[in-house]
Amino acid sequence: MEDAGVGWIAAIIIGGIAGWLAEKFMKSNMGVLMNIILGIVGAIIANALLGIFGVALGGWIGYLIAGFIGACILIAIARMFRR
Repeated sequence: MEDAGVGWIAAIIIGGIAGWLAEKFMKSNMGVLMNIILGIVGAIIANALLGIFGVALGGWIGYLIAGFIGACILIAIARMFRR
């Protein structure tokens, strides 16, 4: 979390926003707690994937973008396993 330049409280807030945006974009209904979890875990996953390609997103905006991308990926994966 800290490597993105975002503290824990900010990570929860930004993760919640990223998860909520991904929920709306992917047309799913997860709930507030799941949105926060998806946003935070999504940001970690997206930052790792982007790091492989040499792309580094930092700060609040970067964390929000990474969280959104990662949460969308997680929602898509969850849908594959549910069907």
